Amino acid sequence: MQAVVKTHHIRIEADKIPEELIKFLQEQYGEVEVIEDLDEELIEVTKSDWYKSIKKQLLPGENIRIYREIHGLSQADLGVKLGGIQRQNISNMEGGSRKVSKKMARKLAEIFDVSIEKFIL
Repeated sequence: MQAVVKTHHIRIEADKIPEELIKFLQEQYGEVEVIEDLDEELIEVTKSDWYKSIKKQLLPGENIRIYREIHGLSQADLGVKLGGIQRQNISNMEGGSRKVSKKMARKLAEIFDVSIEKFIL
């Protein structure tokens, strides 16, 4: 059994969570989600229908932007890491007006430590 309080991210895992504790959490934080059977509720995200549909919608340029922002890089910073590529070229790849070559996809995958497929259509 698991109780999840999203406001303050409190997670309690136990075979049985006392009703008094659940009531206390509700009084303190409002809504409390209790998950009785973890096996039915939790799945690997990459195998979910949601993930598969999102993955189909993301283009290589969008992935470049997402990973660049996750790593706290500006377009100019990423250009430097890629060997002196101009910021405008990064912008064009992110916007989809410039294709991402296989060589570029390899470099991006190496920089962001992800699969090359993220940057290839």
